[in-house]
Formats: sequence, structure tokens, C-alpha cells
Amino acid sequence: MNNFIVIDNMLESDWQQVRDIYIEGINTGNATFETKAPSWEEWDTGHHQECRLVVREGNNVIGWAALSPVSKREAYRGVAEVSIYLSLGSAGKGVGTKLLSRIIELSEMEEFWTLQAGIFPENETSIKLHQKLGFEIVGIRKQIGKLNGEWRDVVLLERRSKVVGLD
Repeated sequence: MNNFIVIDNMLESDWQQVRDIYIEGINTGNATFETKAPSWEEWDTGHHQECRLVVREGNNVIGWAALSPVSKREAYRGVAEVSIYLSLGSAGKGVGTKLLSRIIELSEMEEFWTLQAGIFPENETSIKLHQKLGFEIVGIRKQIGKLNGEWRDVVLLERRSKVVGLD
């Protein structure tokens, strides 16, 4: 594996590798409340078309990030939830910082004024990554959902754009 990575728009043809990375995250038990990966069609309808990225190392997708709407209400059109997943083998290479930075930049080009993330408190690496890039903890949602028979808390983080005006 070489160290040359490219951040690119996600294509439907990337789905199998994106899905495999998502499944790795599901299997950790600390990445999502999901217990199985959705179909492409389900995933596609739940995410903004204009804000989907992958990280490629050669022909391999080693990470992905995407934005999903938080509400269908017009008032929330500039608010999105960010998802970022890295393959287990890409940890510690700075890929997460590059990918999250790029999805933030892309979100601002698309006039999103707030990004939010819900992260399990046990996923300290992800919380630190988000904080490094301007996300602030705004609260903890206590026992918000049950995963594998256990109530789980979620740390809620938000990042306000400094580019997209709030006027």
C-alpha cells in the first residue's frame, strides 16, 4: 500500500467498498446505532447528493464522508449531519483530518451553515477529530437509543460555518 491518497466524489460504483467500511464501523459497536448496512438505494435517498466523498488509496476506498439532512423543514436547509468512516487499516494516517476538512469545505460551498455529529462517548478518537476541526460539544443525549440490548448515550457536536453567514 502506498501513501498517496486522493479525496474524490463518491460514485455509485464505490458503494461496495463504502458499504464494507460501514460494516467495519457497525462491527465495532461504537460507530452507529445501525446493526446492518443499508442497500445503495436506501443510503442514496438518505444523503445529500452534493456532499459525498471517498478517500482513495490506489484503487481502494479507505474512507468516506457524507452529509444527511436533519429535517425536511425549510428552516433547516443549511443544517446537516456529518458521517465519516475510515477503514480500520487507515487509522492513524491523518486520513480522517483530511477527509473531514474537505467535507466541511464542500458543505460551505453548498451553503450549509451548521454541521452536527452524534458520536458515542466511547469513540474518543472521533470526538477529538471533530473538536480539532471546530466542532463543539453542545450536549450529551442520555440513553437516547438501545444497541444490542444496552442503552447508549450520544455526544452531540456542532460546527457553525464561519463562511456561510447567519444573517
